[in-house]
Amino acid sequence: MLVTAIWGATFVMVKGAVAAFPVFAFLALRFALAWLALLPLWAWVRHRQGRGNPASGWTRQWARGILIGVFLFAGYAFQTGGLQYTTASKAGFITGLSVVMVPLFSAVVLRRPPGRWALVGVGLATAGMFLLSWGGDWHVGLGELLVLGCAFSFAAHITAVGAFAPRGDVLSLTATQIATVGVLSAAASAAFERTWAAPPAEVWGAAAFTGVLATSFAFGVQTAAQRFTSPTHTALIFAAEPVFAAAFGFLLAGETLGVRESVGCTLILLGMLTAEAAPLLLRGGRRG
Repeated sequence: MLVTAIWGATFVMVKGAVAAFPVFAFLALRFALAWLALLPLWAWVRHRQGRGNPASGWTRQWARGILIGVFLFAGYAFQTGGLQYTTASKAGFITGLSVVMVPLFSAVVLRRPPGRWALVGVGLATAGMFLLSWGGDWHVGLGELLVLGCAFSFAAHITAVGAFAPRGDVLSLTATQIATVGVLSAAASAAFERTWAAPPAEVWGAAAFTGVLATSFAFGVQTAAQRFTSPTHTALIFAAEPVFAAAFGFLLAGETLGVRESVGCTLILLGMLTAEAAPLLLRGGRRG
């Protein structure tokens, strides 16, 4: 939940940064700073553990981290491309469909079918995201299809972390996926974006904040936490990101929500509570 709140807080900051700086160049800078922030700790842990682990073990960790990073970069790339052809509200809702896809991926890939209360929570959260994000236009074009690829990519990212984190090294997986996104973002910037001058001060500030807190810390926490929870529950918690984004948009930028959007936020939070609390309450009632 803390990670979701951090990501929600970065919307206003990142929006301002990419208005003054190319998107992929900003991502390359953000993930480079994130990797540098994580490097000393990762190198120290690897030095401590390396003597007892064969080289093949580290190679396997790196391969898994690269795969996770490819999924994460694909999510950013599809979303960035889709936003050129569709509205932000539609992109937000379609991206949120990853909450629906994760239980399907988990059931097929990990053989972990979600429980009924998790499915109820997914349904409520999806309805909430629809009310929060959808603008009433049902046209499906190139932009919507690209953002759908983003939803698949983020769902694959959460599922892959759920598959590898319980039997892997957290710092190795985190550092490798961050480095992968940084390298691919730099390559995409060189291929598709105009040449750019030195980043202005506000871009450096946004890249440093998002790099340290919203990237190295956030993805490290996600990788560590997914050893103890299912990908479906992770996706449900991440569904609260637009709720936090709306809250920080109100606090930092004076943005307001209407009745429909407020109901959407409520349904998202209700979906999370249903998935997490209902099984515990029912078990407690049976014991009583």
